[in-house]
Amino acid sequence: MKKRLRFAGYLAAMFIAMGATAQNNGGIDAQMLKELTESYKPTAAEEALRNILLGNNVNSMALNQENQNEMDTYFSNSVDSKGISDQESSGRCWLFTGMNVMRAKMIAEHNLGAFEFSQVYSFFFDQLEKANLFLQGVIDTRKKPFDDRTVDWLFRNPLSDGGTFTGVADIITKYGLVPKGVMKETYTSNSTSAFNSLLKRKLREFGLRLRQASENGAKDKELQAMKKDQLKVVYRMLATVYGVPPTEFTWAPKDANGKYREEPQTYTPQSFYQKYIGWDLQNNYVMLMNDPTRPYWKSYEIEYDRHAYDGHNWLYVNLPLDEIKAMAIASIKDSTMMYFSCDVGKYLDSKRGLLDLNNYDYETLLGVEFGMDKRERILTYDSGSSHAMTLKAVDLDSNGNPVKWQVENSWGASSGHHGTIIMTDEWFNEYMFRLVVDKKYVPAKVLDVLKEKPTRLPAWDPMFAPEE
Repeated sequence: MKKRLRFAGYLAAMFIAMGATAQNNGGIDAQMLKELTESYKPTAAEEALRNILLGNNVNSMALNQENQNEMDTYFSNSVDSKGISDQESSGRCWLFTGMNVMRAKMIAEHNLGAFEFSQVYSFFFDQLEKANLFLQGVIDTRKKPFDDRTVDWLFRNPLSDGGTFTGVADIITKYGLVPKGVMKETYTSNSTSAFNSLLKRKLREFGLRLRQASENGAKDKELQAMKKDQLKVVYRMLATVYGVPPTEFTWAPKDANGKYREEPQTYTPQSFYQKYIGWDLQNNYVMLMNDPTRPYWKSYEIEYDRHAYDGHNWLYVNLPLDEIKAMAIASIKDSTMMYFSCDVGKYLDSKRGLLDLNNYDYETLLGVEFGMDKRERILTYDSGSSHAMTLKAVDLDSNGNPVKWQVENSWGASSGHHGTIIMTDEWFNEYMFRLVVDKKYVPAKVLDVLKEKPTRLPAWDPMFAPEE
């Protein structure tokens, strides 16, 4: 205690010696520092707690032991799944989640055993398309000043390994699918950060050269030729670390017992997609959002938030939670998984795989109250969608109301609860943001909203960072 007061006195003297008058312009002067220091008068218990916290993780100290009883893992309605995927150290949760929705349906319809699509195949073309999206965006905005908000956003975000379901639909519709065994994961696809930084650096360089060429009088035809040469470099870089995507392959499906169900056949990625999926990914699904910062029962489109230049912008309907839950329950009851995204880092007990507002008691530990609601957390950048998973189960009470939910994650089978995460309905209310639902589970009144012209929002809006 004496050391702390002596140090505060030293700081006060230092401020005075320097003639500090910061309080008049909003700074902390000696007098304010003195008042702040003197306002902290810990009890003996608080002193003991501080000593413990100085050497321990806040989450481990805030863990609510009363919430550590055995988890209730029963679900009244659940979609069967075979095998947990693992995105490892990459930001491809959006791609794994979209593919997990499709593979669950494919496994059920064709009576297959454990099966995965090649994530790296689709990711290769996602990165190539995003590179083109950036370079063409630079060409389209070349007449605008460098500090224009759109130009600035482009160069800040030339490419990422994150994304949304819209990207899943566009990439797979355009390039098809292949089984995982046909194009396997690589070291870099499982750990994208280092290469991603290098690719972004090269794209920024290419973007700068396009703007310089335009300033020197290059016409659109010349810029398009430059872009094509730049994309050849990008393709080579991608092929070097991810491999060359196959254009044709031979494959035969296996049943749950590992026996071939038919003779091997030769496919292209597109013919394989048409035979085993065949659904209209772009038009058969509706993205729903719960964003209390904006009016409900309206549709919104995010400018430049797409994976391909000739693809689709992110489009969604903003709805109250009860409406979204009703569609989710209908889908699960019909054995159909859904693309789901949320703020997964909030109140996550990763060891048990439980998202529960009662997991941690930060308020008692720190002696403060956290009073913001969902709307206020979004407005202040405190919360937003950060991770996509596959919604697969719900537990309903006797009145048909949800008690808890379960998602299939893409962090490997050893993570969470056997590769899944269970979330309470209370947590779902606070930190769920997006759900993609098959149109057949969407009421007409929701589909009617999509007939109206959507409100266009800028790509830099805080709610629309890609899921990773």
